[in-house]
Formats: sequence, structure tokens, C-alpha cells
Amino acid sequence: METVGSLADNIERVIVGKRETVDLLLATLLAGGHALLQDVPGVGKTMLGRAVARSLGGTFRRIQATPDLLPTDITGGMIYDASRGEFRFIPGPLFANVVLADELNRATPRTQAAFLEAMDEGHVTIEGTPHTLPQPFLLVATLNPVEHHGTYPLPEGQLDRFLVSTSLGYLSPADEVEVIARQQRGHPIDTIQAVADPAEIQRWQAAVRQIFVDRSLLSYAVEVVGATRSHPDVVLGASPRASLGIVRLAQAWAFLHGRKFVLPDDIKRLAQPVLAHRLDLRGPTGGGRGAHALVDQVLESVPVPVITR
Repeated sequence: METVGSLADNIERVIVGKRETVDLLLATLLAGGHALLQDVPGVGKTMLGRAVARSLGGTFRRIQATPDLLPTDITGGMIYDASRGEFRFIPGPLFANVVLADELNRATPRTQAAFLEAMDEGHVTIEGTPHTLPQPFLLVATLNPVEHHGTYPLPEGQLDRFLVSTSLGYLSPADEVEVIARQQRGHPIDTIQAVADPAEIQRWQAAVRQIFVDRSLLSYAVEVVGATRSHPDVVLGASPRASLGIVRLAQAWAFLHGRKFVLPDDIKRLAQPVLAHRLDLRGPTGGGRGAHALVDQVLESVPVPVITR
């Protein structure tokens, strides 16, 4: 468990004052999920992805989404090799342990859809042949919550495939001063070393599945998710994938914090990042803080189980 903690400590050498977000992203990685960062430019999204990749000893690729980006620009494709007289597969930038898809909503729906198979199944299919992605595989996609010109909103099916949605946000003045001080003679990203390796991350992912979850907490998670479907302000509530995701993320959160069991507070803490981006709300309350406020209402309305064992 010390090495898991050192992973977050290592990332914090680059990402200052955002331990909660760092822990959430690591828990997402350990749960085998993917993350959506809805943030303004310049707050460190790319650095966060690079720091995670370096810390786990894996590869990192950044994809800048634009309207002219094609599916093969991210997945790769078949290229004719004249020396061999045959076609061979050339992997695209999606073939990395940590992939940052910057401003994903600037890509066309066709290109957005090219990420779905990779997110769900860990491989991409080119001309009928599946090609397995490196493991572990973490996709971090960003959206600019302010600038919407020339964008294509992500469909509900794609939003549902992101385990969590979160943000870094602006730094406090003291933390911003610290960031500037650390970069006076170079960037910390150039000095951090790996404190784990991809094989070890996969062992941790397997260990996360063994974290104990009391059956009453399974019911609690299902009730919280189900309450979003019956809420009068919700057009489309969270799916069963969200129920599974919140439990899996709670297991990873417990593992990350050195516990062998999930607590009710883990479910409550993680409900916002798992559920808010999945909700389609009615009228002017839709999106933004409206979804977060609605999740708060749901958590207040569902009784928290008392575990006596």
C-alpha cells in the first residue's frame, strides 16, 4: 500500500494542491475506468496525464481533437509495406497506457465514436481484426465548459462510458506561487521517475476486485442511482453501468486509502463524480451545478445503511 500512496505523492510533485483530484484519477485507473475533465485551459490537464503516465512507468500520448480529425488518426490503420508486399497495421496514438484526448467535443461524432470500443473492450478493430491496447489503459478526455463554438456535444452513450467527471479548477494564490517557484529552473515533469510499472498496476487492479463490499452497500448504490431515474427534474437518469461503476470506484478508493472494505461514506463521496455528468435534466437546471445539486438531493433522500459487522 505504501507504493500506491507514493504514486499520488509523485504526481503531486507536478500537480500542486489538487490531491483529491489526483486520488480520484488514480482510483479511476485502479477501477479500470476512464475520466472526463471539464476544465478551462491552462490548469494542468496535460501535465496531470503526463505525470500519471510517468509515475506508473507507462506511455503517454496526447490527441488534439479537431473537426478534421479522422477515426484512423487515433486508432491507426493498414499501410501497404512495399518491401514485404503486404499490408500491415500501424498503431495510432490510442495505443498508450495513458491517452489524453484534448477537447474531445471538437471532434466530429464519427471520430468520437472511434473511442467507444477502446473504452469498453480495451481493443480496436481494424478491417475485422482486433488489436489489443496496452494495459493498463486510461483515457482522460477534456472538455472546455466555456467555449462551445465549433463543438459537437458528446452523446449520452459516450458520457456514460466515462466512469468519472471532475475538474482541476484554479489554484489558490499560495499554490499558484508554489507552481511558479517550482518551475523557475525547469519543469518538475522532467525530473519525476516511475514509482511503479504497468504490471504492478494490473496487479493492483486485480486486488481492487477483492475489496469487500457489504451487500447493504450494493443495495445503497443501486438505490442512489435508481433515485436519479425517478426524479421529476431528470429526463434521463443514470444507467446500471453507473451502479457498477460507483461500486467499483468505491473499491478502488478503499484500496487507495489502505482499507480492505468499502464504507458508506465512500459511496456518498464518489456519487458526484460518477453520476453528475450522466444526468440529462429538464429546463434551465440542466447541466453545470444543476446536476451536482440534484445528486446532493438524491443523497439526502436515500437512507444510508448502518453496517453492524
